[in-house]
Amino acid sequence: MLVTKLEHACLVVEQDGDRLVIDPGAYTRPVDVTGVVAVVVTHEHPDHGTAEQLARILQRNPGIPVFGPAGVASALGATAPGSVVVDVVTDGDTRTVGAFTLTFHGTRHQLIHSSVPVVDNTGVFVNGTLFHPGDAYIDPGVPVEVFATPVGAPWLKIGELMDHLAAVAPRRAFPIHEATLSDIGFAGHTERIRQVVEPAGEVVVLAPGESFTV
Repeated sequence: MLVTKLEHACLVVEQDGDRLVIDPGAYTRPVDVTGVVAVVVTHEHPDHGTAEQLARILQRNPGIPVFGPAGVASALGATAPGSVVVDVVTDGDTRTVGAFTLTFHGTRHQLIHSSVPVVDNTGVFVNGTLFHPGDAYIDPGVPVEVFATPVGAPWLKIGELMDHLAAVAPRRAFPIHEATLSDIGFAGHTERIRQVVEPAGEVVVLAPGESFTV
């Protein structure tokens, strides 16, 4: 699979000419790709998915499914009624579309603060290889070859992330969800990720638009 990281939490994954888009949100450039067979939105926060981004993708790839938890369906129904139909998924569900088998893990967003409602969040495991957790410390309970690791967020404490990575023990990790950090903060957090993942594994740092093969 070819994985292209766009800004923040958005990935475009390609296998055998089929593309999967994950979390095309407001902090990401307009996602203007064809050959898309499905979109996954891990949760309803706009940095992970917006009606505008989804409409743009669906216009270029009509009829494709959009997968997400119930909160995504409710949020899109409120902001853009009828424009996007969500195939609701939750922990333990599986979907196969094009060249991709998708398994879904987790149910809730990580706590930001007691005053902030906790929304639905369901991470996605792509072809048993690449795991994107959305905004939660999710352990899918199976070996993870490649982990898209949130590196900066209002809910994220770097020590907790380090413990989570130690528990999941991915062979390869790459940081995502970086838009809330300065360059200095991103470098510092990435170094903490390296402390956990390396030398047993590998950390790959991708600038927006860069790709690697998994």
